[in-house]
Parts: sequence; C-alpha cells; structure tokens
Amino acid sequence: MPFQRAFVAAPLVALAVLSLASCATNPVTGRPNLAFMSEADEIRIGQQMHPQILQQYGAYDDVRVQAYVNEVGQRLVAKSHRSNLKYTFTVLDSDEVNAFATPGGYIYITRGIMAYLNSEAELAAVVGHEIGHVAARHAVRQQSQSSIAGVGAMAVGILTGSGDLANLTGEAATALVRGYGRDMELEADRLGAENITAIGFSSENMVDVVRLLKNQEMFEVDRARREGRQPKIYHGVFATHPDNDTRLREVVQSAQKYASSQASDDLAQSYLKNIEGLAVGSSRAQGVVRGTRFYHANLGFTLAFPTGWTVQNQADKLTALSPQKDSMIQMTTETPPPNTGPREFLSRLLSNAGSGQGEELEINGLRAYSAVVRSGKTPFGQGPVRYVVVFYNNLAYVFAGASKASTSVPSADPVIVSSIKTFRRLKENEFALAEPYRIKLVQATDTTRVTDLAKGSPLEKYPMESLRLYNDLYPNKEPRPGQLVKVVQ
Repeated sequence: MPFQRAFVAAPLVALAVLSLASCATNPVTGRPNLAFMSEADEIRIGQQMHPQILQQYGAYDDVRVQAYVNEVGQRLVAKSHRSNLKYTFTVLDSDEVNAFATPGGYIYITRGIMAYLNSEAELAAVVGHEIGHVAARHAVRQQSQSSIAGVGAMAVGILTGSGDLANLTGEAATALVRGYGRDMELEADRLGAENITAIGFSSENMVDVVRLLKNQEMFEVDRARREGRQPKIYHGVFATHPDNDTRLREVVQSAQKYASSQASDDLAQSYLKNIEGLAVGSSRAQGVVRGTRFYHANLGFTLAFPTGWTVQNQADKLTALSPQKDSMIQMTTETPPPNTGPREFLSRLLSNAGSGQGEELEINGLRAYSAVVRSGKTPFGQGPVRYVVVFYNNLAYVFAGASKASTSVPSADPVIVSSIKTFRRLKENEFALAEPYRIKLVQATDTTRVTDLAKGSPLEKYPMESLRLYNDLYPNKEPRPGQLVKVVQ
C-alpha cells in the first residue's frame, strides 16, 4: 500500500463548461454526435484526472516496462483515427486485472493484467481496445447521454470500473461504474482490431485475449466465493462477452482488410523477456505480506499480525481480520504537522470522538500514544475503538482496532495492542524479505509439468492454477518443449 491518504479537492470538471450541448463530428464515423465538451475540454479532463489516478494507484517503478508499453502504444496510435492527440501510456502499480482510458488520450494498464498476457500481440490488443475508446470519444458520448451533474465521477467510474476512483471526484453517478454499453465496447474492439492488424498482428489476438481473461475471471469468481469476498473482475468488454461471441468475431474478422503487408508473428518471446522481473502481488513500493507479517522496504518497517488473521494490503490502508471475522486492525499513515508529538496528533485526530484516558507509549524505541474511543464507527457498528499512533521517519502510523460485542474496550484489545507493539524498524537482514515475488522465465523440456513447477512456487494459495493462468494453460494444458514458461520466484 502507498499508505499516504488521498485528499482530493473539488470535482474535476466545472459544470459551467458543460452547460451547453453541441453536435460534434465523430472522428471514427464522420457522423455528428451530441457532445457536451470540446476536444480541448476533453484533453483538460484527462490532464486533471492523471495525477489523481497516479495518487490512487502509483506508477509501476520499472523504466523498462513503462518504455515498452509506451512504444507499443505509440505504434498503435500512429494508425488510429485520432493520432493528432498526445497519448500518455502508464503501467499502474496494481495487481488488479484492469486497463482503462480517460478522456484526451490517457491510457492505463495494470501490471496485474500484464502478468496474464503472453505476447506483444496480446498487449497490443488490450491497449488498442482502450485507444479505440479514446478515438471514438466514448467518454464524451456516454456523458452526453447522461445527466451533466457528477460528470467527473461518472467519467472516472465508467472508464475504470472503479468505485474508489469515482470517489476521487465525488459521489455522483456511482451507479454508472459498470463499463460502456455493448455497442461502444464492440466499437472499441473493432478499432483495436484494425489498429493491431495495421501494425502487423492478427486481429484474432483480440479473441485470444478475451479467452484467457475469461479463464482468469472464472477462476477469480470461484476463488472469491470460497474466500467469502467480492471478485475482482476486469471492467471492460473482455469480461462481458464470451470468446465465441458472434458479433465480436464479426468485427475482428472485418479488421483483416487493414492487415499490414509486413505481418509479423505475435512476438511472444519479446513480450516475455520485457516483463521478466514483473512484481506479482504487492510491489516493493507497496510493501509485502509474508504469512501474517508485513514488510515495507521503502519505509523501513515491519509488523506482525495475530496468527490465523487474514491480512489485506490495500491501496490506502493495511487491514487484518480475525478468523471469526469479529475483530480487525487497520493501519493508515499521515504526515503530522511540524512540532507535533504523537499525543497532540492523536488528540487532534480524535477531537470530536470523545476519547477516553490516553497513554504515552514507547514501541521498540519509537514514540507512540494510545487511547480508546468509547463509541466510534466500526465495521461492526458503533463501539469502542483502540487507537494507537506511532511516529517513525516523519510519518504518523495510525492504528485502529475494533471487535464485535464490545463494551468499554474492544473484546480483542489485548491481542490488538500486542500486535501493534510488534511495529519496529527493519533489520538489515530483513530487507530481502521485503522484496516482492517476481515473474521469472524457464524453458520447458519434454518432462516439464505445471504440477512440478507449482511445488517450488512461493505462492501460498492456488499455485498450480495461477501458473496455468499466467501461461494460458488453464485448466489442464501442459507447456510445449522449448516454450518459455512464466514462474513466480
């Protein structure tokens, strides 16, 4: 998790800018479309969204991967209907399976989806689809068909499928975070297929991507059901229709007329070698969970949670939930004001919460302060919350612990406090433990089997299924002799 809380001010777009509708020529069809914003407005929205998206996710810290995606993207842009725009391509530091576009030429792809792709052609299919949304001005057209109010939140939500991002621009239109309509998604597919054929790939790679992401989706849905959580599903058309969809195949096949005379193969080896070393799960910048212990190399600390608790490293917080789901611990960070100690900081934080008697603490040589709010808002309803703030390296680490059926203090308070007191500086020999798992390549032989590769995998859950999905071998295929296979180390 990046830890720093994201505080976002006003909505991205002034409604006054959108007060008058007009007809604009669609860059793809040449026909007029109802539009509430000019191209300049569209670009300005994308420019304003960009730093907020980076604040939410962070850019993946790998210059080689960023440059590779940009190079593929710019080749596609040169063949697109709106090549006049300045396009910005960013690999986000997120393990989510996602890709999206915002108005004005900003294209995002997560390292999470890149782990499942197996060739440059498949990467081009995903990026080309998102360029298609920009080329056809789908964000503008979608907004123009909806209420003007809340356009900033609506645009972010629709384009990314993320309610969290919608909250960056306000709560309006959060019901519209389910993606574009089917016709717009198919149009983006068609445009993406045209672009990838124009740079030398087969348009059939669009169907290949749909198939492998449908496999990932089916597994994720089943896994989420077993783990009692909501599945994390790619928002776009790749998740909304099967790979044998007749209309999809029609638009893909129609794109073959744009095929380049210098057709290439799918450049699988080139892609795999460019993503070797890609972080799997949490990255170094987010910190990593190993069992019930959390390590953060960049911030230089570690923390242990109670045995058996489920630890989740989220974008804005770190949480741990008890096996019975009746107690939890949450950690966030803030930058404290100058000349403020832990006691003053927590007092300000809880100024309207009616905290009880506080206590000065020293946790492994670090200044800290603790207090209990008698009636705080918790995931279990109103009840007592144990707060502890620890000062370390110019950051305030704010812990909050709560339990069901509590009275004056959380019922699991001794366990909660004991866990918080494990917070300490990383030792020199522990920095290696804070490194993320990464994709490595091995060359398959006649005897290579996924079950054998899974035995040596550090992945704690579903290593065999994960390796099959990463290599497009799901549900029961085996690698070919000589094939480069992605493993996790």
